[in-house]
Amino acid sequence: MAAKLAITDVLTLPNSAVKIPQLRFGVYLSPAEKCKASCLTALKAGYRHIDSAQYYANEKEVGEAVRESGLKRSEIFITTKILFAAGSVDNTYEKLLESVRKIGGKDGCVDLFLIHTASGGSEARKEMWLALEKLLEEGKTRAIGTSNWGIGHIEELKGFAKVWPPHVNQIELHAFSQQLEIVSYCKRNGIVVEAYCPLVRNTKAKDPTLNEIAKRHGKQTGHVLIRYCLQKGWVPLPKSDTPERIVENANVYDFELTEEEMEKLDGLDQGSSGAIVEAVVNTL
Repeated sequence: MAAKLAITDVLTLPNSAVKIPQLRFGVYLSPAEKCKASCLTALKAGYRHIDSAQYYANEKEVGEAVRESGLKRSEIFITTKILFAAGSVDNTYEKLLESVRKIGGKDGCVDLFLIHTASGGSEARKEMWLALEKLLEEGKTRAIGTSNWGIGHIEELKGFAKVWPPHVNQIELHAFSQQLEIVSYCKRNGIVVEAYCPLVRNTKAKDPTLNEIAKRHGKQTGHVLIRYCLQKGWVPLPKSDTPERIVENANVYDFELTEEEMEKLDGLDQGSSGAIVEAVVNTL
């Protein structure tokens, strides 16, 4: 049986004293008019980690929710991401600061800043990483990392990075696309793996294995998928703007998946073909 888990669980980032809450709340394309309310619902339900991005166009609303939540800023972990380089390290650094200010104001800070994709090319990746290192040095972020990066991209950093390994790599990850090669690499190097699309956007709700396990525990298939991620040691990112669903997605701490059930879920892996957004490419 898995160790007892709780919504307060945290993981320690590599070469760092920073601890990251294991259950995250995602706001992918959450409309500005809904985002703040959704974040407040999530924080009230016990989530302590909110994941945004420049691309999502809702960083300001995330910051407003944090300030209105009544919680101390130190109790909440905020992640955001940069999608595009701005032509130079200094220009990209200013672009990073724009996000920090949107979320936390002039003297604010984010907890984790990621490069959203590896697809911009080697020069753009280098420019963004060096800007992130500067942001980290300046105390405007507590940790830096990557998203949708394969092994080759992370290895490439060794040629110029002062901070290695990345603290986090956020990838699409669920029972149907387990991305074993990059997950194993991250584990060997101490990189925390964050799992987006852990619910496979509800496209697998009728899967017989999922339903069999869910029925056994008196749970929904989504609960099984999130619990699977948690027991794997990943940091899952369920997303919803429906208040009841936000609360329900966190209701995963009153049951445990057995070793046999975890093995059955392992058996659902379809490799890269099981991805619904993006499986990483592990070579440059």
